[in-house]
Amino acid sequence: MNFKVEGETHMECYKEFARIYDELINNDIDYFAFANFILDACERYLVDRESYLDLACGTGNLTINIFNSFKLSFGVDMSMEMLTEAEKKVRNNSCKPKFICQDICKLNVNNKFDLITCCLDSINYITEKESLNELFFNVKQHLKPEGLFIFDINSYYKIKNILGNNTFTYDSEEVFYVWENRFEDEIVDMYLNFFIKEGETYHRVDEEHSERAYPTDFILQLLKEVGLECLELVDCYQSKEINLETERITFVVKHI
Repeated sequence: MNFKVEGETHMECYKEFARIYDELINNDIDYFAFANFILDACERYLVDRESYLDLACGTGNLTINIFNSFKLSFGVDMSMEMLTEAEKKVRNNSCKPKFICQDICKLNVNNKFDLITCCLDSINYITEKESLNELFFNVKQHLKPEGLFIFDINSYYKIKNILGNNTFTYDSEEVFYVWENRFEDEIVDMYLNFFIKEGETYHRVDEEHSERAYPTDFILQLLKEVGLECLELVDCYQSKEINLETERITFVVKHI
């Protein structure tokens, strides 16, 4: 398998989740549209197509829509289980991304990149502000001077008001879950109980996740402090301005 493992080899909360992640997420996320926006931004800002790095790549849904546009591609994630699923999707490709199991806040890849992405609110999962600052600093070190860093966050509004202290359910033939949230001190703690069909019975899996609600101005200030400049701030990978009820904010960033 095309893996390099460094540091902690998996994030425990995704160990079981990796197997059902795609079924859950693909109903809501248009990765093809995300990729089109990102590649269009590369065209607008005349980004070279030599090297690409996808941070917190998960099962590779964004990676596989972008990596063929670059000569060299890497995907980094903290979960070996997620990377195993990602590798399956490119197994038959003659040219494929190199997957590295690594904490993105401790990013250390022996390369510099024309494009770095970090999508699907992976930034919010970094709940310590010092760690987020460390990530942005390391991104700067891995980004070529004319390259782009494109990422998104769940907005403060979404985490507080949409996720908040709410409960959600999902039911399909293969998976049923109950998702309960608790929001306090800018952190939403999410408790998920999955029931996954295995033959004629269901297997229970419990997951806990946390995301921090970051004000947009705080993110912009951190970027500036490490030497990164925000070129665009848009609503969920669209050419549309954000507003007070935007749920996913996309940042297009370069070196200052």
